[in-house]
Amino acid sequence: MQRVESAEPTPPAAAPSATAPPAATSSATAPPAVGLPGTDPTGARFEALVELLRGRRFVALTGAGCSTESGIPDYRGQGVPRRPRQPIQGPEFRRSPSLRRRYWARAMEGWGRFQAAPPNAGHLSLARLEATGKLAGIVTQNVDRLHHAAGSRRVVELHGALAEVVCLGCGALEPRSSVQARLIALNPGFHEPSAEMAPDGDAELPAERLERFRQADCLVCEGALMPRVVFFGDNVPKAVVDDAFALVDEAEVLLVAGSSLAVFSGYRFLLHAKKRGTPVAIVNLGPVRGEEHAAVKIEGPTGEVLPRLAEALGAG
Repeated sequence: MQRVESAEPTPPAAAPSATAPPAATSSATAPPAVGLPGTDPTGARFEALVELLRGRRFVALTGAGCSTESGIPDYRGQGVPRRPRQPIQGPEFRRSPSLRRRYWARAMEGWGRFQAAPPNAGHLSLARLEATGKLAGIVTQNVDRLHHAAGSRRVVELHGALAEVVCLGCGALEPRSSVQARLIALNPGFHEPSAEMAPDGDAELPAERLERFRQADCLVCEGALMPRVVFFGDNVPKAVVDDAFALVDEAEVLLVAGSSLAVFSGYRFLLHAKKRGTPVAIVNLGPVRGEEHAAVKIEGPTGEVLPRLAEALGAG
């Protein structure tokens, strides 16, 4: 389920998890905005990005575009085809046994390819920038743990991670790999390696195959299982939001990488940076919500731009 791209599509009214810490004044000063949008990953706009980040400690806010180059599909973004189904809704998942059955059948098919996806050059570049002290950490909207696989150490997973499964009854956690083994044992002959992976980390399956699928239950209480992620319609836990705001507050520059910021759970951090006077830089293919507030935007794939950026900043 890459990118459950979950969470609040619009700011929730007085939702505790969406409450930002008090604003403060940042010492970093944004240069004049360089024409937006930009299609200049190596020229004047790129140099403006390098100058903005040089000598300043920054935080990366990452999204789906960081992982599409690893082969993980996305719901939205430049070049993404229209998909026949909508993202999973959290409230419906919890109340609908048939939806859970459909999800886990598809998830069993898609998991092998999803968990085998390697970190790409963008992930690796962010890890190098952190290792050299230039990047304070990452707030990611992705659920694939590719930042961890690349070697990043300080990562706030805004929407959780598919690598963990939680029981809806007792709250017990189980590794996704363990659940996968149990699903395969419960459904001999069901696996279809050629199934097309979908953005939720699952796969497209014909309806007739779903009828014979058997779900795995919680090992502790036999309750229903759910991936430990934030689906659409759910709120990001307050503790996670607080950790993300605390990290963003350390930034002298906020770097948005591979995200359209279409959902509020990510967009709020751009608004928070703006309120604090923290400059914002963007690397993304396609429009970004709030890009008019950016000091500079590079229109390009993160897997191409971030390695050049790391090299220019001495972390190549």
